[in-house]
Amino acid sequence: RPDAKSQVTCRYEGGKVVGIDAVVLSTQHNPEVSYNDLRDGVMELIIKQVLPAELLHKDTQFHINPTGNFVIGGPVGDCGLTGRKIIVDSYGGMARHGGGAFSGKDPSKVDRSAAYAGRYVAKNIVAAGLAERCEIQVSYAIGVAQPTSISINTFGTGKVSDEKIVQLVREHFDLRPYAITKILDLLHP
Repeated sequence: RPDAKSQVTCRYEGGKVVGIDAVVLSTQHNPEVSYNDLRDGVMELIIKQVLPAELLHKDTQFHINPTGNFVIGGPVGDCGLTGRKIIVDSYGGMARHGGGAFSGKDPSKVDRSAAYAGRYVAKNIVAAGLAERCEIQVSYAIGVAQPTSISINTFGTGKVSDEKIVQLVREHFDLRPYAITKILDLLHP
């Protein structure tokens, strides 16, 4: 079973990791393995063995195979071509890029829709006079609708703290993939 994917969302202070807020691990498995056995095995044999215990806290979220059974994977489950010229499609290296592509993907894929939503949110923050410059980073876990992390950097131009702007974003923008598709009307050309 050759397929697995992981994502670890860390909290930083002063450029150093001070906590782990979320862990996503999806792994292909034998169809006879129960979810509880899979989850226990992943927690005990991978997560607890690899991640420093001092960085985990009571609110750390663990998403183990959040979309359910992952029986078909590897080259059989993923094939085709996507992702041509990903930096050209965004800001040419001016803004951070998660590595996902826009082309070849429908709006349900956050590589595309969340990038558009991030631009929409950042433009609204600047237009509202909360900052002169704004970069937003949003991360998602497969199978989890709400973002696992939202980060704002106003590069010192914010009229309020970046943390306050994150709070306002959470209150005023629905960043679930389905909501982004509806709000930005991404099903129509």
